[in-house]
Amino acid sequence: MSLAIRPAKLRDLDAVSELLLADAEARHALDPDLWKLDQAARDKIRSTVKAAMEAAQPPFRQQWLIAEDGGKAVGVAHTILLPVPPIYAGAFGPPGLIMEDCFVVPDAPAETRRALFRAAEADLIEAGAVILLASGVEGGDWQETYAAQGYDRLTAYFAKSGLRGQIAGAEVRKATGGDIPGIVRASALHRRVLDNIHHLFWQPHEEADARFGSWMRRSLSLEDRDMFVSEDEGGIRGYAISQPATALHFPAAHDISDVGVIDDFFHDAFEDRQMRASSGPEAAALFSAAEAARAERGDRAILVVCPARWQSKINLLEQQGYRNAITWHIRMLVSPA
Repeated sequence: MSLAIRPAKLRDLDAVSELLLADAEARHALDPDLWKLDQAARDKIRSTVKAAMEAAQPPFRQQWLIAEDGGKAVGVAHTILLPVPPIYAGAFGPPGLIMEDCFVVPDAPAETRRALFRAAEADLIEAGAVILLASGVEGGDWQETYAAQGYDRLTAYFAKSGLRGQIAGAEVRKATGGDIPGIVRASALHRRVLDNIHHLFWQPHEEADARFGSWMRRSLSLEDRDMFVSEDEGGIRGYAISQPATALHFPAAHDISDVGVIDDFFHDAFEDRQMRASSGPEAAALFSAAEAARAERGDRAILVVCPARWQSKINLLEQQGYRNAITWHIRMLVSPA
């Protein structure tokens, strides 16, 4: 067996870039609207990887692993230690995430994919991760590998192109500073559902309310996003925030200049997460406002973050024409208390 896997170095930039470009082209073939290639995709990949390798104080730890067969590069895997959002406890430290920009050439030895995945896991464990995550594109080559290695579905990223304008709903409006206490109360209910879905991953921080409220006040001042609330008889029943996509969801080869993300999205109609009936017009109107805001900003597509076991949210997304595009999978190296 001549297969060898090691951390990529600066001397490997050209080989890594070619593998990552081939990976991006495969995603683009699955969905050209969502995975649009940057006009300078190869150069962008190279400069992004080079900057990360050379960074003296990177914002988070990341690594590229390269697989070689007889000295020829046949695969690459990308790992990061994922910073824990401040509203969560993060009791086990930063989770290790195997990113979706992993690739194995078609003529690589049969054992390459599994060996590369095992090496990526070992890399993250050595870096201190006890929660392992693996991101994969639906319809991609890595889904079977994750399942075979004991990973469960954690978070689904639903996607849609061809965004539409808002469905009229008088109960939905732009958020203001006076809505922050109501948004925080709704967020506390949101976090409670998440905690019930997966306590070890989504356990709230003891200061989550204060931290979330502070972030909402800052978000109101940011010009790249829109915040909406749904109210009934003066009370906030839900909130939604639509904003630009980030590099966490899209590898460097892709053009995300006109892609949006809806991450923070909750309505009390979703409190029963197992409900399979319609969540009602109020929740749909709130979501429609967030989608329409990205359409008005010229976005061509949007990603919506949704826990994989939150059926009532999934129902609404599917009713609105969204489909699962990316899934994060999880494996715990610790047992529940």
